[in-house]
Amino acid sequence: MDTTDPFKPNYPAPTAMRPLLGLTVLVIEDSRYACEAMRLLCLRSGARIRRADTLRAARRHLQVYRPSVAIIDLGLPDGSGADLIAELAQASPRPEVILGTSGDDNGEAAAMEAGADGFLAKPVTALALFQDRILANLPDDRRPTGPRAVTQDVVNPDPIAYRDDMAHVADVLDSDGDTRTLDYIAQFLGGVARSAEDNDLILAADALAAKCARGDAAASEAAVVAGLVQQRLAEKIAI
Repeated sequence: MDTTDPFKPNYPAPTAMRPLLGLTVLVIEDSRYACEAMRLLCLRSGARIRRADTLRAARRHLQVYRPSVAIIDLGLPDGSGADLIAELAQASPRPEVILGTSGDDNGEAAAMEAGADGFLAKPVTALALFQDRILANLPDDRRPTGPRAVTQDVVNPDPIAYRDDMAHVADVLDSDGDTRTLDYIAQFLGGVARSAEDNDLILAADALAAKCARGDAAASEAAVVAGLVQQRLAEKIAI
């Protein structure tokens, strides 16, 4: 994949230090903070990265090229990432590896049922775990030969990206507060807050998600979320 001659691939050989060398990873993720973590993980691993923040943008990418690896967030602003996983699982040519990702406890089951090869639970910051999930689903000739050191390294995304996510939530809350929008915000914030280990926001997002799941009015929970988001924006820092 990602070669000018699909019948005669000429991939750079992966190495122990850069085991994903030669791969192109398409990350479909609407969180700037989570996407920045993926960028750092790909950089450390030797992989190239392309990014899309909606299903629509991802499908535009896929009309032009086929990535080696697709990492798809299940909760996207214009639909479920599980739908795209199902499409790519049946595509020809198919990405060599399709991974779902989510901060939702039920995310792994949904991703695997849709046809994913594996799953990355948010937060995705551990280098070894990221590499292992991809390498485990690659053919032998696409993996580095010889021993590979197991690293405990984690990546630390730029806090500005977290603030960008807070600004995104504030804009969405200002524009619409219907049930579908609140459900999206709860899912989005749950994943972002877990990635950033923002415990207060995790609790608020979970409370909002629980109300949305039951179909109950969630004005008070939405107000708590909005207040916490505004605090983070006012502080001029991410966490």
